Amino acid sequence: MRPDWDTYFIEIAKVVSSRATCMRRRYGAVIVKDKVIISTGYNGAPRGMENCIDTGVCTRQEQNIPAGERYELCEAVHAEQNAIVNAPPDRMKESTIYIAGYEEDGTFAGSRPCKLCDRMIRNAQITEVVCLKKDGSIDRVKMP
Repeated sequence: MRPDWDTYFIEIAKVVSSRATCMRRRYGAVIVKDKVIISTGYNGAPRGMENCIDTGVCTRQEQNIPAGERYELCEAVHAEQNAIVNAPPDRMKESTIYIAGYEEDGTFAGSRPCKLCDRMIRNAQITEVVCLKKDGSIDRVKMP
């Protein structure tokens, strides 16, 4: 059966997440406009820095820091941030970002953007966020 567009792009975000280099969670993001992919991104260390999966060290994991807290201790750039940085600014206006993530154990992670990514998405003039939820369903949010 042919997937609808949201399912199609979420599936691509899932594949993009397979490149992630975070020990705790793997996220992928795909920015789309007019059903054409503009950019992709996954979470991992900035270019030129070592990834935690290569060093075997995750400070937040070692300190048992819950998801969504103390991001300043993490070296990784979020998937949404990488997708935005890699996209042409003029193409992002009125686009949609698709986000999918997995926990360390392979189950779906909640894929709603953190506060910083939310601000970056708004600043990039992306108007819709489509996220994969923990139960595997898809959530669409219009940005005000």
